[in-house]
Amino acid sequence: MAHDTSSDSDNEVIGTRTKLFGHEKPMHEVLGGGKVADMLLWRDRNVSAAVLAGMTVIWFLFEIVEYNFVSLICHISITTMLILFIWSTVADILKWKGPQIPDIILQESFFHDLASILHTRFNQLLPMALHISCGIDLPVFLLIIVSLYVLSVIGSYFSFVNLLYIGFLCMQTLPIAYERYKEEVNNRVSDIIIVLRKNYRRFNKNYLNKIPRGPVKEKKTR
Repeated sequence: MAHDTSSDSDNEVIGTRTKLFGHEKPMHEVLGGGKVADMLLWRDRNVSAAVLAGMTVIWFLFEIVEYNFVSLICHISITTMLILFIWSTVADILKWKGPQIPDIILQESFFHDLASILHTRFNQLLPMALHISCGIDLPVFLLIIVSLYVLSVIGSYFSFVNLLYIGFLCMQTLPIAYERYKEEVNNRVSDIIIVLRKNYRRFNKNYLNKIPRGPVKEKKTR
């Protein structure tokens, strides 16, 4: 009986499951494991809710009210200065404690964590982008091309501010959703990758391998 190698390879692929962020790697560690990871995973709900509310207000002012950036900064500065002036004047008259600006509004570690995450992810994406662009894994290469094209089409229907806000909403919802439903997401992604690889293997067998190729010239050895 003839041995079906294609079915064996399919069974081999089906037996391996894909994990999006490595083998048993916690989502908190993937995001850097610091203040930024706590904010994105809603470990501190007050901070996460405050950041979400602030970004929503900024999006509303720029996209709905259609504020200009310079005008918005100037109006905020004018309003803040007027409030501080009135507060300081009333405090002097009534012998109250005047306005005081806190020494630290945002902790320095927050910016260090954010810069560290961006630096690490950028250094990881560069070799990955080079590997994919070389066409070593053709199904992934084609999938990235199609995804970027779909993203470009979607982006033509949204403004830059809307895209930034949608990206921020994804950052605050997708990590915590993946952390809660990790097994289900990994299984779905694995099924999609298996189907893509099987279709590519079938396409390669039926079409690509039938393309005539010229003889390979052997290197002359002295």
